Amino acid sequence: MRTGIFVQVRLGSTRLPSKALLPLRGGNLIAHVMRSLARVPADERALLTDSASAEALTPFADAEGFKLFAGSPEDVLARYCDACRRYGVDRVVRACGDNPLTSPALAREIMAFHARKRADLSHYLGCPWGTGVEVVESGALFEAEREATDPVEREHITTYHYRHPERFSILEEQAPAGMRAQDARVSIDTREDYERVRRMFEDLYAGAPIEADEVVRWVRDHG
Repeated sequence: MRTGIFVQVRLGSTRLPSKALLPLRGGNLIAHVMRSLARVPADERALLTDSASAEALTPFADAEGFKLFAGSPEDVLARYCDACRRYGVDRVVRACGDNPLTSPALAREIMAFHARKRADLSHYLGCPWGTGVEVVESGALFEAEREATDPVEREHITTYHYRHPERFSILEEQAPAGMRAQDARVSIDTREDYERVRRMFEDLYAGAPIEADEVVRWVRDHG
């Protein structure tokens, strides 16, 4: 069973252009995503992007020991499936390049739970938005690639699975106690999001990934 950690990232955002390269204490946004996921066991680690973003992202991927895969600019589901075939993985940890506070602990725990239960798709509920990952079997992605026709299902790669729960084993577990703050958001989509996360890094970053329990405490203290 080969596992790939695949981070979806591109630089063409209209609301916050090139946000993956925005500075945060100790690095930039995408570097912190990769450093968090470097603490999660896997056989392959790659940034999944489009050709327009590949050149700018390559040196950052190289610096963190990640590969870079450039695929379809619009069909993200096809991009993931093509990466599964390229790297020969059976299971994917899907992470987002908008999330520099991705939790290594949450990723490791949901991966173990997913494997024990032999699920097709798993994720935690209740953790701050932007700290979690999804774990999905490559076979389930290939099935969606064959069947999904709605553009939303091609852009958001597990939407097809959630819309067809009768066809897949989907696990949605509550996050561990101490890592729950359901209304908290630490994903970066806007300039306001970025400024808030930047302040969090100024307060909390000490040379290692900031864990979800630290995020929860910071959010509770700062509203």
